[in-house]
Amino acid sequence: MKLKYIIVVAVFAVLSTSCKSKKRIVDRASKVGNQVYSKAAKEEVSESLEYDVEDVESQLRRNPRLSRRSLVYIATFGRDAVEEMEKYNIPASITLAQGLLESGSGSGRLAKDANNHFGIKCHKTWRGDVIYHDDDAMQECFRKYRHPKYSYRDHSLFLSERQRYMFLFNLERSDYKGWAKGLKKAGYATDPKYPVKLIKLIERYDLTRFDKQVLGEYYKKVGTKKRKNKHQSELHLVKKGDTLYSIARKYGLSVNDLKRINGLGDNTISIGQQLYVTDY
Repeated sequence: MKLKYIIVVAVFAVLSTSCKSKKRIVDRASKVGNQVYSKAAKEEVSESLEYDVEDVESQLRRNPRLSRRSLVYIATFGRDAVEEMEKYNIPASITLAQGLLESGSGSGRLAKDANNHFGIKCHKTWRGDVIYHDDDAMQECFRKYRHPKYSYRDHSLFLSERQRYMFLFNLERSDYKGWAKGLKKAGYATDPKYPVKLIKLIERYDLTRFDKQVLGEYYKKVGTKKRKNKHQSELHLVKKGDTLYSIARKYGLSVNDLKRINGLGDNTISIGQQLYVTDY
Protein backbone atom coordinates (compact mmCIF):
# COMPACT_ATOMS: atom_id res chain seq x y z
CA MET A 1 0.00 0.00 0.00
CA LYS A 2 2.84 2.32 0.92
CA LEU A 3 4.62 1.51 -2.35
CA LYS A 4 1.42 2.26 -4.31
CA TYR A 5 1.11 5.63 -2.54
CA ILE A 6 4.71 6.55 -3.43
CA ILE A 7 4.10 5.67 -7.10
CA VAL A 8 0.94 7.83 -7.23
CA VAL A 9 2.77 10.79 -5.67
CA ALA A 10 5.65 10.39 -8.11
CA VAL A 11 3.32 10.31 -11.13
CA PHE A 12 1.47 13.40 -9.85
CA ALA A 13 4.77 15.23 -9.42
CA VAL A 14 5.85 14.41 -12.98
CA LEU A 15 2.52 15.54 -14.40
CA SER A 16 2.64 18.77 -12.41
CA THR A 17 6.14 19.52 -13.66
CA SER A 18 5.08 18.77 -17.22
CA CYS A 19 2.08 21.10 -17.00
CA LYS A 20 4.14 23.92 -15.54
CA SER A 21 6.76 23.58 -18.27
CA LYS A 22 4.10 23.66 -20.94
CA LYS A 23 2.50 26.74 -19.41
CA ARG A 24 5.80 28.58 -19.36
CA ILE A 25 6.28 27.91 -23.05
CA VAL A 26 2.79 29.19 -23.89
CA ASP A 27 3.27 32.34 -21.82
CA ARG A 28 6.58 33.05 -23.51
CA ALA A 29 5.09 32.58 -26.95
CA SER A 30 2.38 35.13 -26.23
CA LYS A 31 5.00 37.73 -25.34
CA VAL A 32 7.29 37.02 -28.23
CA GLY A 33 8.22 40.04 -30.35
CA ASN A 34 7.02 37.56 -32.88
CA GLN A 35 3.68 39.16 -32.00
CA VAL A 36 3.27 39.48 -35.72
CA TYR A 37 2.49 35.76 -35.89
CA SER A 38 -0.62 36.18 -33.78
CA LYS A 39 -1.65 39.58 -35.16
CA ALA A 40 -0.89 38.77 -38.76
CA ALA A 41 -3.40 36.92 -40.77
CA LYS A 42 -5.01 34.21 -38.74
CA GLU A 43 -6.17 32.90 -42.06
CA GLU A 44 -4.17 30.08 -43.52
CA VAL A 45 -0.98 31.27 -45.18
CA SER A 46 -0.03 29.60 -48.41
CA GLU A 47 3.65 28.72 -48.66
CA SER A 48 3.63 29.25 -52.43
CA LEU A 49 4.02 32.72 -53.90
CA GLU A 50 2.09 33.17 -57.13
CA TYR A 51 1.74 35.98 -59.64
CA ASP A 52 -0.02 36.69 -62.91
CA VAL A 53 2.55 35.84 -65.58
CA GLU A 54 0.44 37.28 -68.40
CA ASP A 55 0.11 40.61 -66.59
CA VAL A 56 3.88 40.86 -66.14
CA GLU A 57 4.51 40.02 -69.80
CA SER A 58 1.88 42.55 -70.86
CA GLN A 59 3.57 45.33 -68.89
CA LEU A 60 6.96 44.42 -70.34
CA ARG A 61 5.57 44.62 -73.85
CA ARG A 62 4.22 48.09 -73.12
CA ASN A 63 7.46 49.23 -71.52
CA PRO A 64 10.49 46.95 -72.12
CA ARG A 65 12.66 49.24 -69.95
CA LEU A 66 10.94 48.08 -66.78
CA SER A 67 12.60 45.42 -64.65
CA ARG A 68 11.04 41.98 -64.98
CA ARG A 69 12.17 41.11 -61.44
CA SER A 70 10.49 44.21 -60.04
CA LEU A 71 7.27 43.54 -61.97
CA VAL A 72 7.19 39.99 -60.66
CA TYR A 73 7.71 41.28 -57.12
CA ILE A 74 4.88 43.78 -57.46
CA ALA A 75 2.55 41.16 -58.95
CA THR A 76 3.42 38.75 -56.13
CA PHE A 77 3.02 41.09 -53.16
CA GLY A 78 0.58 43.71 -54.43
CA ARG A 79 -2.36 42.01 -52.72
CA ASP A 80 -0.50 41.91 -49.38
CA ALA A 81 0.25 45.63 -49.62
CA VAL A 82 -3.43 46.34 -50.34
CA GLU A 83 -4.54 44.26 -47.33
CA GLU A 84 -2.12 46.13 -45.07
CA MET A 85 -3.40 49.48 -46.34
CA GLU A 86 -6.98 48.43 -45.63
CA LYS A 87 -6.09 47.48 -42.04
CA TYR A 88 -3.38 49.99 -41.10
CA ASN A 89 -3.85 52.98 -43.46
CA ILE A 90 -0.30 52.85 -44.79
CA PRO A 91 -0.31 53.60 -48.55
CA ALA A 92 0.13 50.37 -50.49
CA SER A 93 2.35 52.28 -52.92
CA ILE A 94 4.75 53.13 -50.08
CA THR A 95 4.75 49.57 -48.72
CA LEU A 96 5.53 48.11 -52.15
CA ALA A 97 8.19 50.71 -52.93
CA GLN A 98 9.90 50.05 -49.60
CA GLY A 99 9.70 46.33 -50.22
CA LEU A 100 11.23 46.72 -53.67
CA LEU A 101 14.00 48.96 -52.41
CA GLU A 102 14.84 47.21 -49.15
CA SER A 103 14.73 43.67 -50.55
CA GLY A 104 16.27 44.31 -53.95
CA SER A 105 12.95 43.21 -55.50
CA GLY A 106 13.10 40.06 -53.39
CA SER A 107 16.63 39.09 -54.41
CA GLY A 108 18.49 40.30 -51.29
CA ARG A 109 19.82 37.90 -48.67
CA LEU A 110 17.44 39.08 -45.94
CA ALA A 111 14.45 38.50 -48.22
CA LYS A 112 15.62 35.09 -49.45
CA ASP A 113 16.98 33.66 -46.19
CA ALA A 114 14.81 35.43 -43.61
CA ASN A 115 11.66 36.55 -45.50
CA ASN A 116 12.55 40.04 -44.23
CA HIS A 117 11.50 42.43 -47.00
CA PHE A 118 11.84 45.72 -45.13
CA GLY A 119 15.24 45.49 -43.46
CA ILE A 120 13.69 45.63 -39.99
CA LYS A 121 16.32 45.02 -37.32
CA CYS A 122 15.73 43.06 -34.12
CA HIS A 123 15.55 45.96 -31.63
CA LYS A 124 15.06 45.24 -27.92
CA THR A 125 11.44 44.10 -28.17
CA TRP A 126 11.96 41.30 -30.69
CA ARG A 127 11.98 37.74 -29.31
CA GLY A 128 11.41 35.89 -32.56
CA ASP A 129 13.86 34.21 -34.93
CA VAL A 130 16.84 36.26 -36.09
CA ILE A 131 19.48 36.41 -38.77
CA TYR A 132 22.80 38.27 -38.72
CA HIS A 133 23.76 40.42 -41.67
CA ASP A 134 26.29 43.18 -42.44
CA ASP A 135 24.57 46.55 -42.75
CA ASP A 136 25.59 49.85 -41.12
CA ALA A 137 27.79 47.67 -38.90
CA MET A 138 29.12 44.13 -39.17
CA GLN A 139 26.77 41.26 -38.37
CA GLU A 140 23.75 43.23 -37.19
CA CYS A 141 20.67 41.43 -35.91
CA PHE A 142 17.63 41.35 -38.22
CA ARG A 143 14.20 39.80 -37.78
CA LYS A 144 13.46 36.51 -39.46
CA TYR A 145 9.94 35.44 -40.47
CA ARG A 146 8.29 32.15 -41.42
CA HIS A 147 6.70 33.68 -44.51
CA PRO A 148 6.92 37.02 -46.39
CA LYS A 149 3.32 37.78 -45.42
CA TYR A 150 4.45 38.15 -41.80
CA SER A 151 7.15 40.58 -42.88
CA TYR A 152 4.47 42.75 -44.47
CA ARG A 153 2.36 42.65 -41.32
CA ASP A 154 5.33 43.44 -39.08
CA HIS A 155 6.14 46.41 -41.29
CA SER A 156 2.63 47.75 -40.63
CA LEU A 157 2.96 47.16 -36.90
CA PHE A 158 6.43 48.70 -36.86
CA LEU A 159 5.15 51.96 -38.32
CA SER A 160 1.77 52.13 -36.59
CA GLU A 161 3.00 51.34 -33.07
CA ARG A 162 5.94 53.74 -32.85
CA GLN A 163 5.44 57.33 -31.79
CA ARG A 164 8.03 58.74 -34.18
CA TYR A 165 5.94 57.65 -37.18
CA MET A 166 2.58 58.87 -35.84
CA PHE A 167 2.66 62.17 -37.78
CA LEU A 168 2.59 60.20 -41.02
CA PHE A 169 -0.92 58.98 -40.30
CA ASN A 170 -2.16 62.57 -40.39
CA LEU A 171 -1.30 62.71 -44.09
CA GLU A 172 -3.71 61.83 -46.87
CA ARG A 173 -3.40 58.14 -47.69
CA SER A 174 -2.79 59.14 -51.29
CA ASP A 175 0.11 61.42 -50.32
CA TYR A 176 2.92 59.01 -51.18
CA LYS A 177 5.40 61.87 -51.55
CA GLY A 178 4.65 63.10 -48.05
CA TRP A 179 5.04 59.57 -46.71
CA ALA A 180 8.34 59.08 -48.55
CA LYS A 181 9.80 62.27 -47.11
CA GLY A 182 8.33 61.56 -43.68
CA LEU A 183 9.90 58.11 -43.44
CA LYS A 184 13.32 59.65 -43.96
CA LYS A 185 12.56 62.43 -41.48
CA ALA A 186 11.49 59.87 -38.85
CA GLY A 187 14.74 57.95 -39.29
CA TYR A 188 13.56 54.84 -41.14
CA ALA A 189 16.63 55.05 -43.38
CA THR A 190 19.93 56.92 -43.32
CA ASP A 191 20.22 57.31 -47.10
CA PRO A 192 19.59 61.03 -47.88
CA LYS A 193 18.13 59.99 -51.26
CA TYR A 194 15.68 57.53 -49.71
CA PRO A 195 12.54 59.64 -50.44
CA VAL A 196 13.58 60.27 -54.04
CA LYS A 197 14.20 56.55 -54.60
CA LEU A 198 10.79 55.60 -53.21
CA ILE A 199 9.01 58.25 -55.27
CA LYS A 200 10.75 57.17 -58.47
CA LEU A 201 9.79 53.54 -57.91
CA ILE A 202 6.18 54.49 -57.24
CA GLU A 203 5.93 56.60 -60.37
CA ARG A 204 7.92 54.27 -62.62
CA TYR A 205 5.75 51.27 -61.76
CA ASP A 206 2.50 53.18 -61.26
CA LEU A 207 2.15 51.86 -57.70
CA THR A 208 -0.53 54.41 -56.86
CA ARG A 209 -2.95 52.11 -58.68
CA PHE A 210 -2.96 49.99 -55.53
CA ASP A 211 -3.84 53.03 -53.40
CA LYS A 212 -6.68 53.81 -55.80
CA GLN A 213 -7.86 50.22 -55.49
CA VAL A 214 -8.36 50.77 -51.75
CA LEU A 215 -9.61 54.36 -51.77
CA GLY A 216 -11.73 54.23 -54.90
CA GLU A 217 -13.67 57.47 -55.36
CA TYR A 218 -12.06 58.84 -52.19
CA TYR A 219 -8.60 58.86 -53.76
CA LYS A 220 -7.31 62.41 -53.64
CA LYS A 221 -4.29 63.47 -55.61
CA VAL A 222 -2.13 65.67 -53.42
CA GLY A 223 1.18 67.45 -53.57
CA THR A 224 0.78 68.71 -57.14
CA LYS A 225 2.44 72.09 -57.67
CA LYS A 226 2.38 74.32 -60.69
CA ARG A 227 5.83 75.19 -61.86
CA LYS A 228 5.25 78.93 -61.48
CA ASN A 229 4.74 78.39 -57.74
CA LYS A 230 7.93 76.45 -57.19
CA HIS A 231 9.98 77.66 -54.26
CA GLN A 232 13.42 79.16 -54.86
CA SER A 233 15.07 76.25 -53.00
CA GLU A 234 13.94 73.95 -55.84
CA LEU A 235 15.94 75.90 -58.40
CA HIS A 236 19.59 75.68 -59.39
CA LEU A 237 21.39 78.72 -60.77
CA VAL A 238 23.81 77.56 -63.45
CA LYS A 239 27.41 78.60 -62.70
CA LYS A 240 30.63 78.43 -64.69
CA GLY A 241 31.74 74.83 -65.04
CA ASP A 242 28.26 73.36 -64.51
CA THR A 243 27.07 70.61 -66.82
CA LEU A 244 23.75 68.80 -66.93
CA TYR A 245 25.55 65.72 -65.63
CA SER A 246 27.11 67.50 -62.63
CA ILE A 247 23.83 69.23 -61.74
CA ALA A 248 21.80 66.02 -62.08
CA ARG A 249 24.27 64.13 -59.92
CA LYS A 250 24.20 66.84 -57.24
CA TYR A 251 20.43 66.55 -56.83
CA GLY A 252 20.06 62.80 -57.26
CA LEU A 253 18.51 63.00 -60.73
CA SER A 254 19.33 61.47 -64.08
CA VAL A 255 20.29 63.76 -66.95
CA ASN A 256 17.13 62.72 -68.82
CA ASP A 257 14.97 63.59 -65.79
CA LEU A 258 16.64 66.98 -65.48
CA LYS A 259 16.02 67.69 -69.16
CA ARG A 260 12.42 66.51 -68.93
CA ILE A 261 11.67 68.64 -65.85
CA ASN A 262 13.02 71.72 -67.60
CA GLY A 263 11.77 70.97 -71.10
CA LEU A 264 15.27 70.88 -72.58
CA GLY A 265 15.69 69.47 -76.08
CA ASP A 266 19.46 69.09 -75.87
CA ASN A 267 22.32 69.37 -73.36
CA THR A 268 22.91 73.09 -73.85
CA ILE A 269 22.76 75.29 -70.73
CA SER A 270 24.10 78.77 -70.04
CA ILE A 271 25.54 80.62 -67.04
CA GLY A 272 22.80 82.33 -65.06
CA GLN A 273 20.11 79.97 -66.28
CA GLN A 274 17.72 78.64 -63.62
CA LEU A 275 16.92 74.94 -63.65
CA TYR A 276 14.24 73.14 -61.69
CA VAL A 277 15.84 70.29 -59.73
CA THR A 278 12.88 68.71 -57.92
CA ASP A 279 11.13 65.91 -59.74
CA TYR A 280 7.85 66.21 -57.81
